[in-house]
Amino acid sequence: MDVYPMSLMWSVKIVGLGVVALSLSLELLGWVFGRCRRRRTLNKVLFFPSKVACVEHLLSQNSACSCFCPLPHGVETSFSCLLRHILSASSSLDLCVFSFSNMDLSRAVLLLHSKGVTVRVLSDKHYSAITGSQIGALRKAGVCVRCDAGSVHMHHKFAVVDGRQLITGSLNWTLTAVQSNMENIIITEEAELVQPFIKEFNQIWALNDPARFYKS
Repeated sequence: MDVYPMSLMWSVKIVGLGVVALSLSLELLGWVFGRCRRRRTLNKVLFFPSKVACVEHLLSQNSACSCFCPLPHGVETSFSCLLRHILSASSSLDLCVFSFSNMDLSRAVLLLHSKGVTVRVLSDKHYSAITGSQIGALRKAGVCVRCDAGSVHMHHKFAVVDGRQLITGSLNWTLTAVQSNMENIIITEEAELVQPFIKEFNQIWALNDPARFYKS
């Protein structure tokens, strides 16, 4: 028997098995990395009413400032988690909310604005004028605000952070909603969920461009 053809045949088999093993290994690695990517995608649910706790450490620009208020300190709540995600904005915040009277949320938006984050706010024209609304304070500070001029209420409650993170749910940006109502918030970075909200915001924003009304 010729040894050379036999050794050649075994070499071919070994190479073939190696190729199959490499292919399976690459497929397995792809599956593992895909799972890791999916796990890293932010998906979070918050429920309200939130426990009442001090959030001054999140809103104060002076990191060395100590707060001596009587509220609990160092407590993570649904509201503090919401604030952290809003304040995580580094380039843009698009906010579309029916009623906006919560002072701490207003401070968060103003803090982002002062840091150079591009902030756009859409609100309902009727509720933007009620006592306690923060819309006037935002306008006064130079935040770009538009109110829906349609015949129906603009009842959305959502925010888009940096064009990649969606914050939405039943929660109006009011003290009552945060502390007294049974509400919910979903925070996600799933692109197929974020993109439709970006589109909706841009459509409402364009429809309520003051230049349209001046021209007409």
